[in-house]
Amino acid sequence: MTDGSTRTLPLDDLHRSAGARFGAFAGWSMPLTYPAGVMKEHLHTREQAGLFDISHMKLFEVSGPDAAALLSKACPLDANGLEVSQSKLTFFLNDQAGILDDLIVTRLGADRFMVVANAGNAAADEAHLRNLAKGLDCKVDLLDRVFLAIQGPEAWAVLSRAGIETGSLTFMHGIEPRQNWFMSRSGYTGEDGFEIGLPEADARALVEKLLADERVMWIGLAARDSLRLEAGLCLHGQDITPETDPASAALMWAIPKDLRAAGAFIGAEALREIAARGPAEKRVGLKPEGRQPVRAGAQLFDENGNPAGRVTSGGFGPSVGHPVAMGYVSSGLAKPGTKLFADVRGTKIAVDTHPLPFTQHRYRKG
Repeated sequence: MTDGSTRTLPLDDLHRSAGARFGAFAGWSMPLTYPAGVMKEHLHTREQAGLFDISHMKLFEVSGPDAAALLSKACPLDANGLEVSQSKLTFFLNDQAGILDDLIVTRLGADRFMVVANAGNAAADEAHLRNLAKGLDCKVDLLDRVFLAIQGPEAWAVLSRAGIETGSLTFMHGIEPRQNWFMSRSGYTGEDGFEIGLPEADARALVEKLLADERVMWIGLAARDSLRLEAGLCLHGQDITPETDPASAALMWAIPKDLRAAGAFIGAEALREIAARGPAEKRVGLKPEGRQPVRAGAQLFDENGNPAGRVTSGGFGPSVGHPVAMGYVSSGLAKPGTKLFADVRGTKIAVDTHPLPFTQHRYRKG
């Protein structure tokens, strides 16, 4: 702990010795950048392999005969339909279909699942799951793990040199390669990559091996944000919140069609109503004209000056060489190429709606 309210990562000393500049995020003291700086960190991840400490995120193991039933009630997910090792993006929704959190659920066995939750929501997620588990034959265990991500086109080769083979693991799958280890292949950067949850002593040994490889460098939260924004991926608390639903957020692809029609998950009725009438607004990519970034919170207007929506994430995209943003616009304005204006401290900046992602995803799907 750094003080009463901010938590430190288990590997905090390694980040300090690497020269990290820290900032607060979701109640944690997090490395924002390292001496290379955000531009080099971002481009290095796209070109080679970036190492991220994501230990602020939490891993839950849900196990027992009713584990699948619990997750299928809590999420718009057919947990029983997942194959062993298959991972799925899903959500905790409230009764109004608002997104309480986005999660990745991986089936580890017949009645064992791993749930990866976002940092700021971990305590609420745990309470939510435990409450829903009452009366069911299953348990929810919060795991004490260091959580690392290694992302980029060289990630698999770097892990292989470090003695961790990844060959059979494809995109959106997860396994337990060693006792008390969990490894998945997904990626919040748009690049091929892996997430590894493991005990602290093992993590320190792995980090030392990985950083000895010239293709690997530490990457901070600032570049993680620009990478995921170029990849068109949502940040909970900004792009998706309890005030947004999966239909408005352009995330209905994550919900199987049969569940949309007849699922009994929390928020199902509300989501069906929203989908039937069509969402009032939709999440879109936004490309500002010129070099001025448009950031979260900026209000959007149409060509006649009428309110049209809001920016939820924005910054500069180092890989594409221009500012990038995401936000919500009235559904009638959501088609690509619509001209809008963002209010940036009283100056109107022209922005076009733009297809997502800004950079092509390079996941290894087979």
